[in-house]
Amino acid sequence: MKLLADIPAWMPKLFPERQWFAPADGKKLYLSFDDGPHPEITPQVLDWLDAFAAKATFFCIGDNVRKFPDIYAEILRRGHRTGNHTMHHLKGWKTPTDLYTANVAAAAQMIESNLFRPPYGRMTSAQARFLLPDYRIVMWSLLSRDYLQGLNLDAALRFLQQHSHAGDIAVFHDSEKARKNLSFLLPRYLQFAAERGFTFAAL
Repeated sequence: MKLLADIPAWMPKLFPERQWFAPADGKKLYLSFDDGPHPEITPQVLDWLDAFAAKATFFCIGDNVRKFPDIYAEILRRGHRTGNHTMHHLKGWKTPTDLYTANVAAAAQMIESNLFRPPYGRMTSAQARFLLPDYRIVMWSLLSRDYLQGLNLDAALRFLQQHSHAGDIAVFHDSEKARKNLSFLLPRYLQFAAERGFTFAAL
């Protein structure tokens, strides 16, 4: 098994109850976006996706949905899926289980979805056990690293190109911190993948 950028290859075996890959039927890739919605970046992402007839999954922070409900509604209107990313982007390893799950529940008041992604990809086993009856916990197999300052963009794009396989779940971020890197990586990655016959599906 390939290394999953920043995630050891053994981790999916250690946490098989979490989703790391998706069905590869028809040479599908699964794009996902964390931390939105953002009033400027998310609409641009939606336009890029439309240009390639790509569907994606947006793991939204509840407080951002509260602040930008029209942008959240536009994600759904364009045929994409959404998922819960907590109300305030909590770090699971540093948050007691009761506070963490309450934060997920607060986000669920605005995000109707059975999909959940832990911020930073980190949550405790107790938090996961609490959420699993109601949520599919979605991780990833391909990380864009678009949130890194000083990212070598050409190298990051090559990494995405070289490690993309049918069934991969790729992570980008529709956030202010990722804006510059995302603007370079996402349209080029969409073009590359489309030229190689991949289709883009929501989870």
